[in-house]
Amino acid sequence: MSTIASEKFDHWIRTDFRRLNTTLEDIYFLQDDQAAVAGVGNDLKSELVTEGEAHVEALLAEGDTHQPFETAFNTLGNLGLFMAALRRHELTNPDKERESPFKRCSALCLRIASSLGVAPRFVSPHLSANNYAVNGVQKAFTNLPDETIFHDYNLYSILYFKRAAEALMHIPALGVSASATALMLKEAKYALEQVAYYNKTLFDKLDVARFFYSVRPYFKSHRVGKINYRGANAGDFAGINQIDLLLGLCRGDDLFYGNMLAEKMQYMRPEDQRDVQRTLRIPPLMDGFIEALDSHADTDWFQENCKLFLEVCTAHGRTAAQHQNMLVDKYIKKPAVTMDKQHMKQITASGPPLEELLDMLTHLRDLRIAAPRDDIETAHDQIEKLKTALS
Repeated sequence: MSTIASEKFDHWIRTDFRRLNTTLEDIYFLQDDQAAVAGVGNDLKSELVTEGEAHVEALLAEGDTHQPFETAFNTLGNLGLFMAALRRHELTNPDKERESPFKRCSALCLRIASSLGVAPRFVSPHLSANNYAVNGVQKAFTNLPDETIFHDYNLYSILYFKRAAEALMHIPALGVSASATALMLKEAKYALEQVAYYNKTLFDKLDVARFFYSVRPYFKSHRVGKINYRGANAGDFAGINQIDLLLGLCRGDDLFYGNMLAEKMQYMRPEDQRDVQRTLRIPPLMDGFIEALDSHADTDWFQENCKLFLEVCTAHGRTAAQHQNMLVDKYIKKPAVTMDKQHMKQITASGPPLEELLDMLTHLRDLRIAAPRDDIETAHDQIEKLKTALS
């Protein structure tokens, strides 16, 4: 049910848009300062702007861009990809302007996003779980192999996170003592082990320099109208937060975690938003095992299900440690050391300085691995209590 204008725009995003970005990336990558992109490749940038804005005008003239949901969401994603590319090529910069210079595109993004209840830019699902392949090829910013690797393996991990969350969501209705709970915990553990496998494969395959200089910059924050929206994050889906909350490693009433959830909700699809809201109303599984300690610790069901529960917690923590210790350190923190200081201010997709982002990610990792910390409350003590109850 796509409109003619939206179909033409989608075709452009999949073809000439990628070609122009790829050519620009190859030019930037050969420079001594690979992060210096302002004023470089101006003819190509002019072509990108002219063609993209022509599609925006066609969409505005056609008018029917808000229904059905999938068509509107796809069009919003394409508009978001276009605006993210404009930001990447320094044709707009939130630190140098009070509102986006691309007013017509901003207006269309805001109109569609308001009707859908999501952020008015491209979000993670547009390049992952809701990235429709045409003739075996999904959408991307460039034709660079490393961008394909990044999107593919992120998607594989996301799908297994979703599988783990779905398994865990069956347990509250069954109770922690049910025989089927063991089955669901095994399913969740397997899924999280697959996440770790695909994370490791991504880290082994992805070229550091190409990611840092040619892929990461498309995920910077940019203005839509007057508001500066952060970049898309691979964690902007419900599954990973459902796992956090259901296991009890993170709590909705924790100020840090609650703030993070509230901020990221608009970057999720509406059904993901509802899944998180639903999960926030469910008591964590950890509380069920803690409550059973005094009277049921010696039972067969407790020994089996609690052991599996702790294994799932460990598996989830392993993926969090991977993200921090491998992806962030290898692909962002270390290459940033050699970057010219003039480019450091806007290195992160979420907006804050790198050190502030690293502190936040460390906090989140330590919640998920239940690390012993004196300055923040984690599930470390509860995990240790359950461990001592196992024979």
